[in-house]
Amino acid sequence: MSLRPPGPAAPFVRETPATRGAPSSLNAARRSRELAELADGAQVDVLVVGLGATGAGAALDAASRGLTVAAIDAHDLAFGTSRWSSKLIHGGLRYLATGQLDIAHESAVERGILMERTAPHLVAAQPFVLPLTPLVSRAQAALARAGFRAGDLLRASARTSRSTLPAPRTLSAVETRHMAPALRSTGLRGGLLSWDGQLADDARLVTAIARTAAAHGARVLTRTRALALDGGGARVRDELTGEELRVTARAVINATGVWAGGLVDDIRLRPSRGTHLVLRSQDLGGLTAGMHIPIPGEANRFVLVLPQGDGRVYVGLTDEPVDGDIPDVPDVPETDIGFLLDVLGSALDVSLGRDDVIGAFAGLRPLLDTSGPGGTGRTADISRRHAVLTSAEGVTTVVGGKLTTYRRMAQDAVDAAVTARGLTAGACRTASLPLVGAARPGTLASLDAPRRLVRRYGTEAPAVHALGLADPALARPVVPGHPVTGAELLWAVRHEGALDESDVLDRRTRIGLVPHDREAARAAARDALERPAGQLTS
Repeated sequence: MSLRPPGPAAPFVRETPATRGAPSSLNAARRSRELAELADGAQVDVLVVGLGATGAGAALDAASRGLTVAAIDAHDLAFGTSRWSSKLIHGGLRYLATGQLDIAHESAVERGILMERTAPHLVAAQPFVLPLTPLVSRAQAALARAGFRAGDLLRASARTSRSTLPAPRTLSAVETRHMAPALRSTGLRGGLLSWDGQLADDARLVTAIARTAAAHGARVLTRTRALALDGGGARVRDELTGEELRVTARAVINATGVWAGGLVDDIRLRPSRGTHLVLRSQDLGGLTAGMHIPIPGEANRFVLVLPQGDGRVYVGLTDEPVDGDIPDVPDVPETDIGFLLDVLGSALDVSLGRDDVIGAFAGLRPLLDTSGPGGTGRTADISRRHAVLTSAEGVTTVVGGKLTTYRRMAQDAVDAAVTARGLTAGACRTASLPLVGAARPGTLASLDAPRRLVRRYGTEAPAVHALGLADPALARPVVPGHPVTGAELLWAVRHEGALDESDVLDRRTRIGLVPHDREAARAAARDALERPAGQLTS
């Protein structure tokens, strides 16, 4: 977590029956109350620092074992790397290609858990086409075909149903162009169809994990910065008021990702930047599948083209080492944008230039540096295996890994903290613990709410939809051409812990990925934040 001066003071928010909501609801009133409890000396079993996917996962894991938990972040839920992913839940195919069978199997298992047990409302099967262009040799095509078949065996070994992830197959050139009309037809021999898991939104996954932790009693506190850690707790600062306090805990877990080394000594990371572009769906001719476009000169690396279902398409990603200080929000270099556009140009029949890029974002992967001081080499070659380390002061740090395996990373971190600090706790439950909004496919299909809302809110979709039915102004999209409504902004404030415009526009919704849309939606975000509690429907 990087350092910055405290923000402007905010008044204490009084909690009333109207603002309390469900046990999973996060809001300003609950934050004030729970932070005050810690300031008054309440001790917790586990303090988790960092509220990305792994930190929120650790909070849920510990709370669901019967431990008392406080989880803090200097900024917001999913403020760091967790919101900058490709929005994919990978099955580990890349790791098979490099012989990392254990990571591949772990990824496939965790993908199945998310798709079939814990978050079927947020993760769906996504078809992908690998176009067999003249740049893909027949030998490369044969290797890719074998890889997809191996990935299907991996699915079976992870006991993920065939109905969840269909089998890969070969496509004709006509079928390939039907699924990806923007592909260049000249020399196109066909394509390879495969399937993987796609998130409705990575930041929404983190929000669901954090709210589920809150439902199990965890105190989930954003805008609460850890200034110093030790085995018995942390000195923290309320970033809304500037007040400092001591949080006492029997165990501390550092899950701050690329910022982990700033809180615990001897943590060496080699951050890697992954950049994505945001394009308009109409510029790519109505994709019905994602695409794997081979990077010229690379044997096992691809640029992904990822339709989002909201009029946008993400294209990524790069894998470049980052040196120096870690920024709160990484910049996107023009060289990354040019590289991604060039790869697209190698396969598409449409000409896309810099002016067609309506947004761009970059995230930093917290890769563990095992090469020794001054290590060099490509970050693309560094293992995505995670590590759990316990310092001499007794702080447990979890680093490395990837979004797909957040749950296993959290489990390992809590196991290590429980062992190191001699805590009494139950067994891990999160492999079968549904997140807020999760339900069986039949239940989700029967909900009386728009399908887009069901894919983002699950069983809570009817409640979100009801806000718009009660107030037609809330039923309208807040930005022309983008489906997010005022009801969703209001729900973010009432139940998902959004405290300011950035929380609402950049993380509870993803309107902010396009700067023009973000500016257009600011007034609606302010309206949601300023509405009196009595005007809100729980």
